[in-house]
Amino acid sequence: MDNATTFLGVDASLTGRRWIGPDVSAVRASEALHQQTQLPMAVCQVLARRGVEAPEAEAFLAPSLRDLLPDPRSLRDMEKAAARFLTAVKNKQRIAVFADYDVDGGSSAALLLVWLRQMGRVATLYVPDRIDEGYGPNDEAMAELAAAHDLIICVDCGTLSHGPIAAAKGADVIVLDHHLGGETLPDCHAVVNPNRQDEDGALAHLCAAAVVFLMLVEAGRQLRGVEVKGPDLMAMLDLVALATVADVAPLVGVNRAFVRQGLKVMARRERVGICALSDIARMDTAPAAYHLGFMLGPRINAGGRVGKADLGARLLATDDPHEAAALSEKLDLLNTERREVENAVRASALAQAEERGTSGALVWAAGAGWHPGVVGIVAARLKEATGRPAVVIGLDGGIGKGSGRSVSGVDLGACIQKLSMQGVLLKGGGHKMAAGLTVEENKLEDAMAQLTLLLEKQGAHLRGPSDLRLDGMLMPAAASVELTEAVESAGPFGAGASAPRYVFADMRIFSARRVGETHLKVSFGDGHGSRIDAICFGAFDSSLGPALEGHGGARFHLAGRLDINSWQGRQTVQLRLEDAARA
Repeated sequence: MDNATTFLGVDASLTGRRWIGPDVSAVRASEALHQQTQLPMAVCQVLARRGVEAPEAEAFLAPSLRDLLPDPRSLRDMEKAAARFLTAVKNKQRIAVFADYDVDGGSSAALLLVWLRQMGRVATLYVPDRIDEGYGPNDEAMAELAAAHDLIICVDCGTLSHGPIAAAKGADVIVLDHHLGGETLPDCHAVVNPNRQDEDGALAHLCAAAVVFLMLVEAGRQLRGVEVKGPDLMAMLDLVALATVADVAPLVGVNRAFVRQGLKVMARRERVGICALSDIARMDTAPAAYHLGFMLGPRINAGGRVGKADLGARLLATDDPHEAAALSEKLDLLNTERREVENAVRASALAQAEERGTSGALVWAAGAGWHPGVVGIVAARLKEATGRPAVVIGLDGGIGKGSGRSVSGVDLGACIQKLSMQGVLLKGGGHKMAAGLTVEENKLEDAMAQLTLLLEKQGAHLRGPSDLRLDGMLMPAAASVELTEAVESAGPFGAGASAPRYVFADMRIFSARRVGETHLKVSFGDGHGSRIDAICFGAFDSSLGPALEGHGGARFHLAGRLDINSWQGRQTVQLRLEDAARA
C-alpha cells in the first residue's frame, strides 16, 4: 500500500477498483507550480504528476523536436545503415521494403516509400500474410526478394530473423526495428534497434517508425554533406505520430514531440491516405491522439488482421486520391468484419479462461480456428477484465499461433523469448507489454505452465484489479471547454502518460441508454442546472453498464477523462466515463 489516499472512500468501485487521489506531496507540488507559473491548477496537477518543475514547465508544454530529437548516430549501426541506403539511391539499385503488417510496420514502410518517391526512386513493398507466413521475414520470401533486389530493408521486424536473413543471398539487408533483441544478431549489413542488448536503453521507448525516421534524419545529414537536398522530413511526422500512438509506445521524451508535431501535420490534411481514412471514419474534429489510437489505427490494422496484409502500408504511402478512397473503404469494411470475428472469439476465450481460473499469474485460452488476426485484441480484453497477463492462441493443424498482453511492471516479452530460446516454443518475442508466440499444440499445456512460473517470479499472481488514480474532483459547471483545452496543452496523453481523470461526485443520472452492443451514453448533473454528457465504451463488458442503465434514481460518483465533443460547429465537454461508484 502506498501513501496515496483512498478517494471519496471508494475501496471497490463498480469495476472492483480502489480509487486513489493525489497524495499530499502531489497537491503541494501542484499548488507551488500554480503560484510560480500562474498556469491553471488543472494543468499544474498534470505537470506535478509528471515531475515537471516550474523552470521546465514552458518547455514541457511546447515540446520541441529540435530540443528533444536524439542524435541518430547514438544508435549502433545507424551511420552505416544510412550510408548503404543512400548508395542504393544514388546508384539506382533495386530496393525492397519488408514490413510488418501492423500500423507501425505500415507507417515505417510508408516513410521509406514516400521518401524514395520524392527522390525519384521506387521500391518494392512486401508485407507477409499473417496466416500463411506469420510475423517477420521468412526464408522463401527473403530468397525471392534477394534474387530481384540489391537491398532489402526490414522494418518493424527482423531482429530475431537469423535464418530468413541468411536466405537473402546476393542482397544486402538492413534491419530497422524496435523489438527485443537476442544474444546474437542476424548476419546482415546493419541492425538499427534501440532494444538491441548492446544498447543502453535510452531510446527503448521508440517505435519502429521513429527508428526509420531517425535513419532518414541521418540520411539527410549525409546528403547535406555532399550538398544534396533531401525530402522535407517534418512533413512526414504524421506517420511517426500515428505509429507511436497505435503501437502504444510511451508518450515520453521525444515521443511527445513526435506526436504533438505529427498531429499538427495531420491537421493540414496533406496526406491523401490519412485524409480518406479520416473521412470514412467520420472524424470531424482536429486529430488528437485518441483518434490515432481508436479510429485510424484499428482500421489500418484491419488489413493485416483479416484482409490483405499490405493494404495499410499502401494507403499510407499513396499519393493518388482515388486509390486512397478505395483502400480506405476496403479497410473500413474489413474493420467491421474484424469486430464480428473478435466478438465471437472473445466470448469463447473469456468463458474458457474463467473456467480455467483467473487468479494465477497468467490468464490464457486457446481454440481451434480462432482467427490469428484477432487473438491479440482478445488477449488485451482478457488482460483488462482480469488484471493479469493474458495469452490467446488460435490452433490450426497441430500448431498454435498466439498473442499476449501484459500488465504494467510485468515483462511478458522477455518470458516468451526465454521459452523460445529454450525450445519450449517454436517462436516467440516482442515487448514488455505485448508479445507473439508459436507453439506445438501437444506442448501447449506445458508451455503455458512454464510461462506461468516465469510470470509468478515477477509477482504477476499477486496483483488485484488496478487502482484507478484520480487527479481531483470537478463540478459540472467547472468542466468547460476552456478548462479541457488547458488540460490538453499538457498532452498528448496515452501510454506512459495517462490523461488526468476527474470525479464528479454525488451525481444524478438523467438518462442512460445503450449504444451499439457494449457502449453506454449517459447524461448527468448535480441537480443545479448543469448537465454533462458522458460516453462509456465497453460498459457492458463489466458490471458498470447494467448498474448505470438500471440506476433507479440512485446517485453515483462518476470518474473519467474530459473530452471536447464537436457537433455541427458547436463544442461541448464530454466525459469519457471509465468507472463509477454508488454515492
